[in-house]
Amino acid sequence: MCQRWTKLVMTNNDNFVLRNTWYYALPSNHIKPGMMVSRIFLGEPVLLVRDQDGKVSAMRDICPHRAVPLSCGRFNGQEVECCYHGWRFNPAGRCTAIPSLVEEQQIDLSRFDVQSYPVREAQGNIWIYMAADNSKPAAPEMEIPVIPGFNEQPQLVEVVRFPCFIDHAVVGLMDPAHSPYVHRAWWWRNEQLHEEVKQFDASPYGFTMRRHLLPDNGGRLYWLIGGGRPETEISFRLPGVRIEETTIGNHRVVNLTAVTPISDTETEVTFAIYWTVPWMKFLKPLIRVVAQSFIGQDRTVVEKQQIGLKYNPVLRLIKDSDIQAQWYYQLKREYARSVAEGREFVNPVKGQILRWRA
Repeated sequence: MCQRWTKLVMTNNDNFVLRNTWYYALPSNHIKPGMMVSRIFLGEPVLLVRDQDGKVSAMRDICPHRAVPLSCGRFNGQEVECCYHGWRFNPAGRCTAIPSLVEEQQIDLSRFDVQSYPVREAQGNIWIYMAADNSKPAAPEMEIPVIPGFNEQPQLVEVVRFPCFIDHAVVGLMDPAHSPYVHRAWWWRNEQLHEEVKQFDASPYGFTMRRHLLPDNGGRLYWLIGGGRPETEISFRLPGVRIEETTIGNHRVVNLTAVTPISDTETEVTFAIYWTVPWMKFLKPLIRVVAQSFIGQDRTVVEKQQIGLKYNPVLRLIKDSDIQAQWYYQLKREYARSVAEGREFVNPVKGQILRWRA
């Protein structure tokens, strides 16, 4: 019994950003055909473009000639043109033209190619693969997250910047014990604490809380849908994707939360919701307000956390409410080691029942 309260210390060795994995880039509807969007991912400038045929590509947002961002130039749906000297690049980052060259100046244009990034698009989401060695990117063995049964884009998307390192955003969003204190709202939880008992299992690159019935005082908005008592399953997978699926009778409501590091001090959290309930479209304005309030509360407490983190304190985690955080750090370390050693990833999570008061 005493072992349950053993402290789990998080050290500075855990503070690294995972590479050779897929990160959420942006919602599909944020980039139309013929458009380009400049972003920063893991401290790297990235230019995303959608060509005339609708295909999305990504390249480094720096011209190899004089380092002007390519996003300062033009994109005609086929090529990006630098605003400084008119150098042109196709969506794959291949240099296609250097206008200042005269006819007899033969030169291998491939010497000036811009780094490209693997990109995949599904279910209204664009994902980007961030390799550890950009000159020799590893083959992306990990698949992008896909929610079975949904082919269309999410009905609602909210994107929020958190002023923190990625780990604090991930751990904060999976934390099961903060809700009574951070999310104080009549439509979400009853303030009275009660014991939670949940079975967790290992799942691909992460872990899953088994499907369970929501308590009568939990998630009140789901009860508006009708059709029976809501059941929920929550899964987490590297590098920072949380999928919560709630079933009410024959209906499904799925929330995909993806965390993407922008820099060491800023992280982007994307909150996408899918549903099969036709009349929920009439509640979309209300759902958006609720989602903004919910994410805003998480962001506010993370802002407060930064005040204490400036002093580099040792963070002491406890069982069982912090076991998911411990698993996250174990998963990160194992994935990084498996890539470095060129071997298969071995999930360190072992199935068990966790108990906490919330």
